[in-house]
Amino acid sequence: MSQRRPSIIGPSSPESPYPVNLKGPVSKGFGRGSKDLGIPTANLPEEVAEAFGQVADTGIYYGWASVGHCKDVLPMVMSFGWNPYYKNEMRSAEVHIIHQYEHDFYGEELRVIVTGYIRAEKNYESLDALIEDINTDIAVAQKSLARPAYEALRTDPFITGAAA
Repeated sequence: MSQRRPSIIGPSSPESPYPVNLKGPVSKGFGRGSKDLGIPTANLPEEVAEAFGQVADTGIYYGWASVGHCKDVLPMVMSFGWNPYYKNEMRSAEVHIIHQYEHDFYGEELRVIVTGYIRAEKNYESLDALIEDINTDIAVAQKSLARPAYEALRTDPFITGAAA
């Protein structure tokens, strides 16, 4: 049983180092998001994950994401780190866009604005406990992004693809 967590996290507007802009082609991951968890993820390239690691600790983050030429900007949660449950040997940045997609988009450009930190990564005694925490992270991200200063970032030129 997970402990009770706040439903909204972070200050009323993003504070340094946020927002952090990340982008890169969607990379092939481990295939666990959809298969094991029922929560598909789009992985950022290893060099993007490493660059993010220069300004951030491992953990779970929230923000906005868009893919390719699609104009939709959608809420996301991102796991950045070692994924201790799976014992990764290198850090990864795995983005779950809170939306049902009909197809994969490997190779398309993924743009992410990281707006805040939800929690530290941790190991789990069971897959069910991990899935429960991820679903809580998703709910926390959606409520946290609903605040005006976070919602405003949804139209940032970087995330909409309007930036040069």
